[in-house]
Amino acid sequence: MKRFEPLIEWALFACALLSVGTTAGIIVVLAVETFAFLREVPLTDFLFGTEWTPLFASPQFGVLPLVAGTVLVSAIAMLVALPMGLLSAIYLSEYADERVRRVVKPVLEILAGVPTVVYGYFALLFVTPLLQRVLPGLTGFNALGPGIVMGIMILPLVSSLSEDAMQAVPRGLREGSYALGATRMQTSLRVVLPAAFSGITAACILAASRAVGETMIVAIAAGQQPRLTLNPMLPIETMTAYIVQVSLGDTPQGTIEYRTIFAVGMLLFLGTFLLNLVSAWLRERFREEYA
Repeated sequence: MKRFEPLIEWALFACALLSVGTTAGIIVVLAVETFAFLREVPLTDFLFGTEWTPLFASPQFGVLPLVAGTVLVSAIAMLVALPMGLLSAIYLSEYADERVRRVVKPVLEILAGVPTVVYGYFALLFVTPLLQRVLPGLTGFNALGPGIVMGIMILPLVSSLSEDAMQAVPRGLREGSYALGATRMQTSLRVVLPAAFSGITAACILAASRAVGETMIVAIAAGQQPRLTLNPMLPIETMTAYIVQVSLGDTPQGTIEYRTIFAVGMLLFLGTFLLNLVSAWLRERFREEYA
């Protein structure tokens, strides 16, 4: 077996190098096309402009409407996923017996395996008509329906990863809390939750990154109308939905309209990268506090 050790080592190194090289290639492509775009459009106009009409006769390249749409839908999704995900994680970790956990957790994780295009039509054909009965002013395409459905989609990420973090908390902390007279709820909220905070934070930020990068739900049900608004009852367009719109093949390659997808993609990449940095920082900070 020792003869194969160098081969195994090189194979593992090649796998690691492939992933790093793929990431570097994506960054290079995005950077080259983005710089070509910014040679024609000033950076301030791109980042702070309030109109996004790159495919019109008189194009405007202000990306704020796409950013606002992305933030709005992602915020609605997190408002749905965080409370439901954390409460289900607390139940599975602290209250459910082993038989219930073995059944409920896989069933909950099935939600992550449903194709996102199915979620998109579910938002358009079921959730939005249902909401219109309660909110008469809600348009057929809007941010609220896709946001709620996206929250349901990312709920397994929050629930499963948070439950794993709570399960990793040493049993001795719980027993010490019970010995001091704390109830199960007090132990869950004041002992287990703070001790697992680093893992829970990582789960929430991972879910937020997943929401920011979601494409099909918003492409189908949000309306694809770039609008600088925080009103969830109106049609909006996200950064990912715009990339899908331009990538359909109608826009000639090499034009400034075509390069907009790389500029928007670079902005999206930087946003998710920043979220991952925040997640790593919070994880290390609270790991030191509760070590």
